[in-house]
This record gives sequence, C-alpha cells and structure tokens, in this order.
Amino acid sequence: MTTTGTAIGTAARPAPAAGPDTAGLLRKILRIDSWSTAAFGVVMLAGGSPLSTPLGLPTTWSLPIGIAMLGGAAALALIAGYPRIPTGPATAVVAGNALSCVAMLVLTFSGLLLLTGPGVVFLVVGAVVVAVFAGLECVGLRRYLQAERG
Repeated sequence: MTTTGTAIGTAARPAPAAGPDTAGLLRKILRIDSWSTAAFGVVMLAGGSPLSTPLGLPTTWSLPIGIAMLGGAAALALIAGYPRIPTGPATAVVAGNALSCVAMLVLTFSGLLLLTGPGVVFLVVGAVVVAVFAGLECVGLRRYLQAERG
C-alpha cells in the first residue's frame, strides 16, 4: 500500500472533468422532438394551402398551427439545451404531448373537421408520433430523475 491508499502496482483512476450527463436520453429525445416539431410547423406554414384540399384541413388553421409548432420547437430546443434539464418544463412537455395526441384524435373522429381519407391518416399518424414522443420523454424523464436522486 502507498500512502494514498491505493495498492502498489495499481493506478488510481483520474476523476472525470465533469459529471456524466444524466439527462442524455431525455436531452436527445427533446432535441429530436424539437426538430420534428419544427419540420411539422414548416409543412403547415408552407403547405397549408396545397394540403387543404387533399387532406380536408381548413387553410385558416395552417398558419396558427404552424406558428405554434415553431414556437413549441424553440421551447423544446431551449429545454434540451440547459446544462441541467428543469423537471417542471420537461414534465410539461410530456403532458403537452399527451394532450396534443388526444386533441388530434378528437379532431379526427369528432366530425368537427371534414377530413378526407388521407386527412384522417395524416392526423392519426401525427397523434401516434406525438404519443411516442410523450412515452419516450416520460421514460427519459424518469431515468433522469432517478439518476439525479442517487
């Protein structure tokens, strides 16, 4: 034994320069969600009029939905960029995605919109994608909170 407490012939491991990113999974999912939300926002802004007839989505909905999606994408990127992801906003993301999924399904099947067959598929696929993000972000948030606790 040496005076530092390590056995002779073994090397002490250097301490890492910075702690591990315990939010790695959550951060990655939030970033992917941010990019896909931005892409959807661009599609709604640029393609609102051309998509209106084939999908049955009112053109007047495209602009506010597109702007909201771009704002949401910016918020997701901001949350993902924090050195330590704030749990309140991350929890709000999970809840917001879950509510968005339900809203899309309600819009699809309530008869409120006169969707075409492709329009129904568009909204149902969108709802599934949002539900998958909500589930993955929930898993990532749980792992992050567990790692932070100990």
